[in-house]
Amino acid sequence: MAYQHFYTGFLNANKGKQHYACHSHYFWPDCTRDAMLNYWDDSAKYVDEKWGYFFQTLVPELQQRISNILNTGAPQQIVFAPNTHELLYRVMSCIDSTAPYKVVSTDSEFHSFQRQASRMQEQGAIELITVPTKPYDTFASRFKAAIAEHDPELVFFSQVFFNSGYVVNDVTDIVNSVTNDNTLIVVDGYHGFMAKPTDIADIAHRAFYLAGSYKYAQAGEGACFAHVPVGCELRPAYTGWFAEFGELDKPRKVGGKDSVQYSLDGMRFAGATMDFTALYRLRAVLRMFDDNGIDVATVNEYIMGMQSTFLEKLATCNHPLLNEKHLAVSDEANRGHFLTFELDSADETKALASALKEHHILTDFRGNRLRFGFGLYHTPEYIDLTALNQKA
Repeated sequence: MAYQHFYTGFLNANKGKQHYACHSHYFWPDCTRDAMLNYWDDSAKYVDEKWGYFFQTLVPELQQRISNILNTGAPQQIVFAPNTHELLYRVMSCIDSTAPYKVVSTDSEFHSFQRQASRMQEQGAIELITVPTKPYDTFASRFKAAIAEHDPELVFFSQVFFNSGYVVNDVTDIVNSVTNDNTLIVVDGYHGFMAKPTDIADIAHRAFYLAGSYKYAQAGEGACFAHVPVGCELRPAYTGWFAEFGELDKPRKVGGKDSVQYSLDGMRFAGATMDFTALYRLRAVLRMFDDNGIDVATVNEYIMGMQSTFLEKLATCNHPLLNEKHLAVSDEANRGHFLTFELDSADETKALASALKEHHILTDFRGNRLRFGFGLYHTPEYIDLTALNQKA
């Protein structure tokens, strides 16, 4: 089945171009334009009462849809924010420590974690233990060993690493290996959500799961969420007025005064006033998928098929750099929705990306890694690599 008819607006705006940066910024389906207009209409209709309307209609529907996709069994534990960095920092603000606390993570985390953690380490607030992701076949065992050795206050790792596309297929095993109940566990699922079939039922009581709509959920920036562990009673210091919505916990005495109260569910990790346009877009996309019988397994099967088609066409080009020998992850069973080619240097990679752009082949790169992402708007006919042909 072809899906291009869902994306006519973005495809028409980019005629003559091949867009392989879906892992960075996915084309938005046409339904998202109507969603933005619906947001304006509802804001005009409800004005000051729109917050109540949003939290009675929009938010519960999205919570349920996301919970179903992840099989959490706890839709009330989904909380929204404009970006995952806000949610991450809110989780970290729960750790009450005067001395530097330990954080075990990897060398392949996105900037929303890496920059913040590096700054906190620079400040002396944390001790960051960084586990190399390569070699990938031993990553899980090495990561679990580091957790056991350091007994950290926080464990943070990605479901799919952004700089390689390597899929951590044993997320549940890693989470269950953490024996200290006081250790906070955060899984960055941004490159997994709506891309790879994901079931977190077995860890829904234990781990935070962060993701959003900028990439594979196809609704653009501004709609991120966290699954908060079931039964979580943490009290983030970085908090906003949304965290008081719903039933509240009992006041506690702090210095002779009643303490700040929090919602009893995932909303205890909410922030404050935000633009809900992106949530309208996300709802529209998820409804579109549901109306057309498209689930994550269907999406994944289609995308992996497009990757195979791309690699088959690429093999006929005999390109010295873009070939399977330079693939960061050669086994598709461990690969997300983008292909990463590792070259000799960042300069070489930048030059190749620029040359591709001149031929209207749009990619992106990180250091010496060039990434080609695939989306539902790709077809075998869309993939035209004749510009890469090299004489044998």
